[in-house]
Amino acid sequence: MDLENQKRIKDLTEKHGAENIIVVFGAAEGELSGLAAETVTVGDPTYAGCLTDVSLGLGVYHAVEPEFKSACDPNVFDEQVGMMEMVLDVDDLINETSVIRNEHSQFNK
Repeated sequence: MDLENQKRIKDLTEKHGAENIIVVFGAAEGELSGLAAETVTVGDPTYAGCLTDVSLGLGVYHAVEPEFKSACDPNVFDEQVGMMEMVLDVDDLINETSVIRNEHSQFNK
């Protein structure tokens, strides 16, 4: 997760409260999704950004997870995510994100 997005998420969390924030990822690879999820739950593991040593405990999902998909208008989901869902390793994306969520998210599980 780039440094600018870390700052945005930190600022939004401070403004609205961690219990009111859910982060949805769209990474094409499970490892990237897992790294981003780790960043907004337990802190930046690369020690490069403003979330270094900052445990926000945010709820995290990938856009292809059933929980997120079921919360979307089916037409909008198909238009925005549907094509990518067919070519991505959905199981890997779900696994990477859900493991981090189940272990480290304090909110919105």
